[in-house]
Amino acid sequence: MISTDPAQPVFRALADPTRRAIVSMLAGGARPIAEIASEFEITRPAVAKHLTILREGGLITVETRGRERINKLNPKGLKDAADWINHFDRFWDERLAKLKQLVEEK
Repeated sequence: MISTDPAQPVFRALADPTRRAIVSMLAGGARPIAEIASEFEITRPAVAKHLTILREGGLITVETRGRERINKLNPKGLKDAADWINHFDRFWDERLAKLKQLVEEK
């Protein structure tokens, strides 16, 4: 079955710890690939592949400045994941309310 869930590319992008580290890094500001790659013990082409997946997931945007490609966090890209996770808030609210009721009854 092929998923049509709009959050699927975001979760795919966030599934990898290196990509999550890149997202965290970019939360501090835009950076060129060379600066990002210097923080990891992997090759620059490997970092470029991670950045491609993050871009495909809508989590980053890339701006060309001369010869440099500047990678920026796209906070709106996290919205699909946040919406999916927030869907379950009601579930937890109901469960916690029931737990509270049970505890208070004893």
